[in-house]
Amino acid sequence: MGVVNTTLDERARAVFSDLGYEVTREGGEFRADRKWRTVYVTTEDPADAATHGRLRCFVAPADRAPAVRDELLSRAPDYDWAVVGVEEEGGYTVLHPDADVLGAP
Repeated sequence: MGVVNTTLDERARAVFSDLGYEVTREGGEFRADRKWRTVYVTTEDPADAATHGRLRCFVAPADRAPAVRDELLSRAPDYDWAVVGVEEEGGYTVLHPDADVLGAP
């Protein structure tokens, strides 16, 4: 995984663009802006990803997405996060932490 995987990066950008976000390249990741919300989106593993921003999204192939979610749960980062698992056929699923993780102080 990582920024060298252009296909995964392009699909991640397409998902956010299709959802109405303005997508801007920012270093090895991109920023997705919509209304008041800014989401930092990366294809990096959680251990290698930047930690700035309040909202972060990790994009991974669909078969790897549950492992990325589990890694984020074990790391318990100080930002809200989601994982988007992209399918080869073009679809995607979104994995969130449990509600109690989002509400934790």
